[in-house]
Amino acid sequence: MDGAVVLVLRLSCLLLLSLWKQSSGKGKLPPGPTPLPILGNILQLDVKNISKSLSNLSKVYGPVYTVYLGLKPTVVLHGYEAMKEALIGGEEFSGRGHFPMAERVNKGHGIIFSNGKIWKETRRFSLMTLRNFGMGKRSIEERIQEEACCLVEELRKTNASPRDPTFLLGCAPCNVICSIIFHNRFDYTDPNFLTLLEKFNENFKIMSTPWMQVCSNFPALIDYLPGSHNKVLKNSAYVKSYILEKVKEHQASLDVNDPRDFIDCFLIKMEQEKHNHQMAFTFENLIATISDLFEAGTETTSTTLRYGLLLMLKHPDVTAKVQKEIDSVIERHRSPCMQDRIHMPYTDAVVHEIQRYIDLVPIGLPHTVTRDIKFRNYLIPKG
Repeated sequence: MDGAVVLVLRLSCLLLLSLWKQSSGKGKLPPGPTPLPILGNILQLDVKNISKSLSNLSKVYGPVYTVYLGLKPTVVLHGYEAMKEALIGGEEFSGRGHFPMAERVNKGHGIIFSNGKIWKETRRFSLMTLRNFGMGKRSIEERIQEEACCLVEELRKTNASPRDPTFLLGCAPCNVICSIIFHNRFDYTDPNFLTLLEKFNENFKIMSTPWMQVCSNFPALIDYLPGSHNKVLKNSAYVKSYILEKVKEHQASLDVNDPRDFIDCFLIKMEQEKHNHQMAFTFENLIATISDLFEAGTETTSTTLRYGLLLMLKHPDVTAKVQKEIDSVIERHRSPCMQDRIHMPYTDAVVHEIQRYIDLVPIGLPHTVTRDIKFRNYLIPKG
């Protein structure tokens, strides 16, 4: 059969499938803009500022509406009340959404994009272990203070010359996570540390591009077309290989009676659960979870610090008030600690205002409902 005929037949089938999917959802899903066949509402969204596009659509269709990302219908919840009602009041909304690149990389493992029992077990274990190693306690505060001193020292080395602080502000939070997961911090010139940071930063930038939005809506492109998504897969393979090497080092020196860090605790749990067929406690899930902890904790913190510096430079009057409060409460002879927070209401308010103003994750990660559910008189089907 002629190739052109085959192509036309395939496109026709895809078009019919698109029309059937869109029509089958009518009368169940919330209202929304009319989608185009195959493309859905993609052309109505600004891929460089999706959050603004979705916000504009909410003015027309209300806080709960439907858009089609390609062939897939997506229910959008806009505003505090709708989000609170769904995420706090309903466990059915806890499923993680479909994200093709993450599925290629982690294959359903980890703490960010896993689902069901694996997600519950991994989340429970990770929270408990992080708390045991000091999250929210004085021990982690001391690690942060130590790293903050290292960061300040590195900044001093610039001799007040103009410098892009992005790299240094990424090193500090990454090292805090390293101290919990690997039981050691890295020097800011360590080649392995620098390469690891480079891979994380590069992936984060690529994942934020319009091309990745296209890949998410048309996942078949990932396997057949060249593009930056292949760089993400390559970088992720390097990170997983590095983490596996660290895990093997921990296995060789493991003392079950004296766990040093997150990896040790996970290895001990793996041994305890090896006869219970717990899918959450495997090497694959350990590596994916460590990668998720780095990605979730490093880029978000460093970006917040970077924007915080920018905003303080743009508002010297605010900076002066913060400095005055710091000099009054902490003075110059010691590092700040969490106990100072209650005595520094203005500085505390500025930190929270920076987080609110920069709107670091305006959309948030996609969710799916774990069963058919009625929400505000609309029927949202499972998945």
